[in-house]
Amino acid sequence: MSAAPIMLRTERLAKSFTLHLQGGLRLPVLSHVALQVHAGECVALAGPSGAGKSTLLRALYGNYRADAGRITVRHEDGFVDIASAAPRTVLEVRSRTLGYVSQFLRVVPRVAAVEIVAQAAREASHADALAAARGWLTRLNIPARLQSLPPATFSGGEQQRVNLARGFIGRHPILLLDEPTASLDNDNRDVVIDVIREAKTAGAAIVGIFHDRFVRDAVADRLHHVTPLQDAA
Repeated sequence: MSAAPIMLRTERLAKSFTLHLQGGLRLPVLSHVALQVHAGECVALAGPSGAGKSTLLRALYGNYRADAGRITVRHEDGFVDIASAAPRTVLEVRSRTLGYVSQFLRVVPRVAAVEIVAQAAREASHADALAAARGWLTRLNIPARLQSLPPATFSGGEQQRVNLARGFIGRHPILLLDEPTASLDNDNRDVVIDVIREAKTAGAAIVGIFHDRFVRDAVADRLHHVTPLQDAA
């Protein structure tokens, strides 16, 4: 058993969706999920497509409200239950503790890539945040000539790397990663593997979905299997 502190824990977590266009049909997706993640550990969510991996990740971030159960996050000097916290509290936890990297970049149009990344930094000044953003973009192979441009016209892989820079620049104690290398070539994939390993070494607790087995094997300490409820019945 790890001696590192538990950073994130779920207890009896459940989530379902109501299909209003199908007469209010209720579709259960998650039930009695028990997960805990320690500082410096990466847990990969495993299971077939449709099992609920993305639903679980979004519930951990507070994008989906849980139907039941708890999502306890170590925040500042205490703990917050994301499943029951007020929206303002969830936003505070996200800004300081809980980072999220989605597959797709969704940002305000016409804002330069370097500004998008700098906005997620926690440096004391805007100048320091811009310098840190340039460093992250350069490391993730976004050339200087592109950094001052809006990423709307970037390739899928370039946009994902901007998203990764935005996700890692804040150095959150807990990170949620949704297919962080899905659009990347092997060279850029290897850079992201190094970034994830460094975050673990610095003490970050990471939960991720990695369909690329090479990446999963390179960064994950263990798997958490998500089983479709119809298979578990």
